[in-house]
Amino acid sequence: MAVGAGTVRDLRALLASGALKPSQLAAEALAHSNGNAGRNTYLWQNAAWTLAEAVRAEAVPHGAGGRFGDGRAPLWGLPISVKDCFDLAGAATSCGTKLYRALLGEARRDSWLVEKLRTAGAVITGKTHLHPLAYGITGENPDFGDCVQPGHPSALTGGSSSGAVASVLEGSAVAAIGTDTGGSIRVPAVLCGLAGYRASLGRGDWRGGYHLAESFDTMGWAFRDLRDAPLFAFPFAPEDAPRPQPFTRFAFVAGSYLSDCEAEVIASFQEAVGELESLGLTASAIEPEWWRESREIFAPIQASEAARYHAGNFVQIQPDIRERLEWGAGLKADEVAALRRRRAEFCLRMDEIFAACELILLPCAPVAELAAGADHSQTRARLLRYTTPFSLAGVPTVAIPCAHGGVQLAAKLGADESLLEFAAQIGAQRAAGVDRGS
Repeated sequence: MAVGAGTVRDLRALLASGALKPSQLAAEALAHSNGNAGRNTYLWQNAAWTLAEAVRAEAVPHGAGGRFGDGRAPLWGLPISVKDCFDLAGAATSCGTKLYRALLGEARRDSWLVEKLRTAGAVITGKTHLHPLAYGITGENPDFGDCVQPGHPSALTGGSSSGAVASVLEGSAVAAIGTDTGGSIRVPAVLCGLAGYRASLGRGDWRGGYHLAESFDTMGWAFRDLRDAPLFAFPFAPEDAPRPQPFTRFAFVAGSYLSDCEAEVIASFQEAVGELESLGLTASAIEPEWWRESREIFAPIQASEAARYHAGNFVQIQPDIRERLEWGAGLKADEVAALRRRRAEFCLRMDEIFAACELILLPCAPVAELAAGADHSQTRARLLRYTTPFSLAGVPTVAIPCAHGGVQLAAKLGADESLLEFAAQIGAQRAAGVDRGS
């Protein structure tokens, strides 16, 4: 079975049975690497190292028990890509820029995230492209080239987890580690017809990972099939993660908040509402006009925190990002404190919605595609209006691909396992519809 065919669970079952070996899967993944027009899915890759990792995984003895009956971790033997803002021993970390690749040099040890993946027997295929500093949502990059979609060179992947989604699309990884501050997994996932998962704020350990804005930075995954979603609670889930609980109701955003959505995106959103209702959930419409202030709270806090991380290097960073950093550096402490109070009030209001409705459904972006080479100077602001309400709240969110664009489904903070299990139900329902020919 090919890397890009079937579900991750199908591949993992073949690995468990011995019908497929990690080294075979790794070799196939490597053969599909950098398959986009820019040949830039990966900013670091070493085929010999990856193949050696696969051989190391093969040395893990077969046991009994576990999700796949072989006593090995769920992601054992699977080719996984990692966004190039996490250290991997012996490789340089670029954070999407030549500046930081030179300043940081080769990492001496693995980041917490890479260490967890390698310990679990996942086979890392390389470190992927990202929008510079993870501070953008298009995947454009003056140092390493813009990231366009494999098989669709006229469309950007979106960002900042641009190479992450490209790696899954091209079949060089079955799933990809990304990060999501203001939409950096959710947006590229649905622009590329993939699923995505942004973990609850605070899940995972950022040792050896490079923050953009710690108040909002989350880890997560891009992957193909919603039925695989529960596998990707790892490695972020705490040991005492709550058991999944069923949902009975959800809210969907209606009214003028969606006024700039493309008609096709609205149609797909309405279909998604119907999908959730067909799974037995009760729907209610909400019109949270107060969400319109989310970006004006989010953006300056983000800029202030990013400015601290990149102090001293502004002049060497591309102009549009440099302007944001300079703006953030110029904000006064009392201004930022006032914004943090507004954020706290915003989160309390979000808590009230989740208490009443359990889940919130919203388009991921008002568009279904970002054209390569177009003027995207206003794109970031337009897209952040859809993503920042959940970023401010820090809540777990699943990006769900649709016929045109996609939607995001969010649950209360810490309800990751329940959300991922429900996403799998959506995936199973879709698969059953395909099997029936509907």
